Amino acid sequence: MPKIKTHRGAAKRFNLTKNGKVKRAKAYKRHILTKKDTKRLRGLRQTGYIAECEAKKIRELIPYK
Repeated sequence: MPKIKTHRGAAKRFNLTKNGKVKRAKAYKRHILTKKDTKRLRGLRQTGYIAECEAKKIRELIPYK
């Protein structure tokens, strides 16, 4: 049976933790930042996690990460 190909887009966007959770970056942090207050931007710097129902599909896309 051949190896499963890694989905390169998913590999660049997501990381797996030791416990199997899927980490992601928060959205809305690329541009038009002047109208967003400091508290909001600080929150966007924090790591986000994928919900478990969607994390299962992401783990299939990045099997070797």
